[in-house]
Amino acid sequence: MISVGEQISTNFTVKAVHEGHEQEVLFSELLTKPTIVSVYMKNNTGSCDKQTASLTEHASWFADQGYHLMALSKDTCGSHKKYADKQGISFTLLSDPDHAFAKATQSMVEKKMYGKVYEAPSRSAFVIDTHGTILAVIEKVNTKAHAEELKELVESL
Repeated sequence: MISVGEQISTNFTVKAVHEGHEQEVLFSELLTKPTIVSVYMKNNTGSCDKQTASLTEHASWFADQGYHLMALSKDTCGSHKKYADKQGISFTLLSDPDHAFAKATQSMVEKKMYGKVYEAPSRSAFVIDTHGTILAVIEKVNTKAHAEELKELVESL
């Protein structure tokens, strides 16, 4: 996992969904102000729904503090559009099926499911400045109180 103070390579492409619009962009182009990226696994799953619902409930607070809030998973933009409508999500959802963000933040971890071992992004969150420097990291997200833990982190910066 990348450490606070380190800079990530931001020269990779992701697809972003915001307010129903989809665009493919360089990650660096999204860093127009301090940014929070919350990584979750999959739309419409119990823990992930709790994680994004927590963010949705407090999204305006992060905006008021001057942060760009984003949540990232491997889901397609089509899935993200439906998910945003269903969950009332107003912040940006990122589609990253190739795990470029996890590779940039060194947050790929070994997981096990049904006896299979595989590599996937960790459920984590990152606060990043406009130059790609990591300002803070949550290595293991509390899905039920994710926004609260992020708010504490932001207030401590």
